[in-house]
Amino acid sequence: MATIVEVRARTVSVPLDNPTSFSNRKVLKRDYALVEVVGDDGHKGIGFCYGGSNAGRLVSLAVRDLLKPVLIGQDTHRVEGLWREMYQEALLHGRSGSVMRAISIIDTALWDRNARAANLPLYKMLGGDKSESVAAYASGGYYLEGKTPAHLAEEMRAHVANGFKAVKLKVGRDSLAEEEARLAAVREAVGPEVLVMMDANNAWRDLPSALAFMRMAEPYDPYWIEEPFSPDDIDNHRRLAERTPVPVATGEIEAGRWRFKELLDKEGAMILQTDAAVCGGITEFRRIAATAASYGVEVFPHWFHDLHVHLVAATPNAPFVEYFADDQVLNFRRLIDTQLRCEKGRLILPTSPGLGFDFDADALAQFAVDEWH
Repeated sequence: MATIVEVRARTVSVPLDNPTSFSNRKVLKRDYALVEVVGDDGHKGIGFCYGGSNAGRLVSLAVRDLLKPVLIGQDTHRVEGLWREMYQEALLHGRSGSVMRAISIIDTALWDRNARAANLPLYKMLGGDKSESVAAYASGGYYLEGKTPAHLAEEMRAHVANGFKAVKLKVGRDSLAEEEARLAAVREAVGPEVLVMMDANNAWRDLPSALAFMRMAEPYDPYWIEEPFSPDDIDNHRRLAERTPVPVATGEIEAGRWRFKELLDKEGAMILQTDAAVCGGITEFRRIAATAASYGVEVFPHWFHDLHVHLVAATPNAPFVEYFADDQVLNFRRLIDTQLRCEKGRLILPTSPGLGFDFDADALAQFAVDEWH
């Protein structure tokens, strides 16, 4: 057994090279909260999450001031018990948002630490369902100044040329005619066999607007429509799902198994996009995925392919990892010392212990908002 002797957090803020737009907002920089958990055997684990475009220090503060006292002196392998105690400690401060993200990154660091101590890649520690590699879809298609449908089509064509069988683009910002031009260009570029996912990032406030978009999009055979409404508007997710043959996907910023069960019970989503860095960590992700399996629902984790490659490899009802081919949107890639290998649209599973990478000290120093403490 090993005992937790140190929990420390740090915040970094990484600017985007180019302002990047979603359906209803523009991103100029990304804040990340990072954590390290150290055992008295010398083994260290890391965790991380996206802390938003501003005030990422809220997550780090929750680690330091709220949750660290729960952990010091505890058995590193008592992961389930520590999750329950952290959740109980956080009840009055937030069962979602920054506080749950803090729980998530600590939980991830515990799993990583224990896998490193066991000299096992994390997915093997989790009982890997898949071996050697996992399928990925290429995520992109963002709105950029001057980016035409032809440019978007070429982006997606390049992903297919690199072996990807599925691609994703942003939708919902422009007029229906402009959106159709983008979607038609992509479908023509990738051909009829490639899966085309659409991500609306909460674009619509009402059902008629969403339905008008879906009636336009349906002839192009999209694989899903992601986050059509506010994440709290579960009823409209259900109403849309009843009225379009295109599966509705959501859940990337949801936290806790209870919220996902509500989504499933209300039939607000046919596909869950649970993010382990948001929902409550690896421990909670596994509970959510198991619950989804009992409904016959698949999980396509959101974001952070470096983390989710392990969870997809260990989860039978998780068929794809979301993959970002460069560091222009997922600029977390600049903060780590090892990148995943991608071959013919598949991510090669790491063979190193734990997550298979560490933070890059020089990069952290360049982008740091605060110090480790």
